[in-house]
Amino acid sequence: MKPYLEHVNITVINVDEAVRFLQTAMPDWKVRADVSSAESNCRRWVHLGTDTSYIAIEDRGATEKGGHEPYVDPGMNHLGFVVNDVNAVSKRLTDAGYEEGLSSLDNPNRKRIYFYDADGNEYEFIEYLKTDVASRNDYSDA
Repeated sequence: MKPYLEHVNITVINVDEAVRFLQTAMPDWKVRADVSSAESNCRRWVHLGTDTSYIAIEDRGATEKGGHEPYVDPGMNHLGFVVNDVNAVSKRLTDAGYEEGLSSLDNPNRKRIYFYDADGNEYEFIEYLKTDVASRNDYSDA
């Protein structure tokens, strides 16, 4: 088996809000687990995704956003997800009141949009317009 990314773990202020954002973007994602613990440093965690990959979303008691500045400080800048219809994702997120992030230049191989969740985390949604791997990996118009 080739290695693949199974999950990403994020800490948020409000688990339910993070789940709402991600399910608005990707309605077919399901809660795989939802666990609360009074005896743990992690008050609650949810695994949200598909049968083979997910985002682990944790509440560790934070009440405000941390000091990380994306694209400046070391740390995560954004998470990218391949979707079938980037325009539909954009409409759902816009209609739900989420803020759009970076705008992407036109590219003959893909469409990209960026949105922020309630904690200010940025997510990229990519729709590939061609099926061949060479087109997907062509960054000459990046």
